[in-house]
Amino acid sequence: MMKPRHQRLLWITAGIFMLAAAGVFILNAFQSNLVFFFSPSQVYQGEAPKGQTFRVGGMVKAGSLKKDGENVAFIVTDFAHEVPVTYTGILPDLFKEGKGVVAQGQLSKTGGFAASEVLAKHDENYMPPEAQHALDQAAAAKSGQVNGATPIAQRAPE
Repeated sequence: MMKPRHQRLLWITAGIFMLAAAGVFILNAFQSNLVFFFSPSQVYQGEAPKGQTFRVGGMVKAGSLKKDGENVAFIVTDFAHEVPVTYTGILPDLFKEGKGVVAQGQLSKTGGFAASEVLAKHDENYMPPEAQHALDQAAAAKSGQVNGATPIAQRAPE
């Protein structure tokens, strides 16, 4: 027969083990549902994961929207780089060319982005914070090039 002190120690050890196991399961579930955001410039530079779900956001390029039934193709841009997006489904009512968008999906084998979900901004003044930050960074990089960072041979004729 075990002494009460040994029984208590056994119960405490079992409780700690169960809490640790529950913590591992919770962290594993959280990590598998984690979705990162990337700008079109980051996707262009190869920073986006291949074979994993992530979000890309920016503006829908004017004139890029093509619909064929429920199959939709458009281009997301941060005004520095562009990512072609394909999506099958019904687009949100507020989805329009020249407006902000965040698409969730994976890079396709053809180099584009195959979206499983498309989110549009919900009013005239709202832009998803990640998309706004990406646009601001692209604008800053672009203005840096205009201010003399781009060699003369690469500049467009004036």
